[in-house]
Amino acid sequence: AAAEIRKLTIREMAAAGYGHIGGSMSICEVLAVLYEGVLRIDPQRPDWEERDWLVLSKGHTGPALYAALAYKGYFDKALLGTLNQGGTRLPSHCDRLKTPGIDLSTGSLGQGLPMAMGMAMAARMDGKAHRVYCIIGDGECDEGAVWETALIANQYKLDNFIVTVDFNKIQSITSVEKTIALEPLDQKWASFGWHVIRVDGHDHAALHRAYDEARAALGGGKPIVVIADTVKGKGVSFMENDVLWHYRTARGAEYDAAVKELEAQKP
Repeated sequence: AAAEIRKLTIREMAAAGYGHIGGSMSICEVLAVLYEGVLRIDPQRPDWEERDWLVLSKGHTGPALYAALAYKGYFDKALLGTLNQGGTRLPSHCDRLKTPGIDLSTGSLGQGLPMAMGMAMAARMDGKAHRVYCIIGDGECDEGAVWETALIANQYKLDNFIVTVDFNKIQSITSVEKTIALEPLDQKWASFGWHVIRVDGHDHAALHRAYDEARAALGGGKPIVVIADTVKGKGVSFMENDVLWHYRTARGAEYDAAVKELEAQKP
């Protein structure tokens, strides 16, 4: 699933001509595991009231989420070729009014997480059993709203709320460490009162165990965070850990080489 999602992602960005490819490639395993065995969803009923909600707070990596949704059958894969073109249902940033399976419009970093928390709080108040999942970026953790949300979610013991941090350690123009250092990130979240799980974000078995632990912790009185250690540009050797691929598109020989690598990795 991750191999197919990654391949679809790079193809749709090549068709669009631009996009945030590095951070999209780093979350493919997380999306594959969530959509293949964790989320309670029904692709034929994207508005099913009892579904688990997923908010991609790092909305600029929407193309990876679109690829996952197409893979799961929310819409035809051919639609991916219209990414960010006139009249498309797939804008570059997630839009819940346009795309089946998108639960919240996102893009401005630091805003998706508090809104996802509001969803979790509303579910609690309404007596709903669904869970709210949210994926945020590491650079996004520079936003004060992230830590305000961490405090509030703990204050209200939102134990139906599972956040995943895509910790690929590179943000827009340089490393996270050189911008605002986050380590020890697990200890920071723990000090805010969260149940913390840290995992290799590209290890499928480890991710399954992490989300099993997260689901087991639901109802335990603490919000839950999964810190996924990932590689920016994962899957294509010349993109990995290279800040230039935060916002760039593979074309021509680069595109052919990238697809060749991804095809070779597919089981």
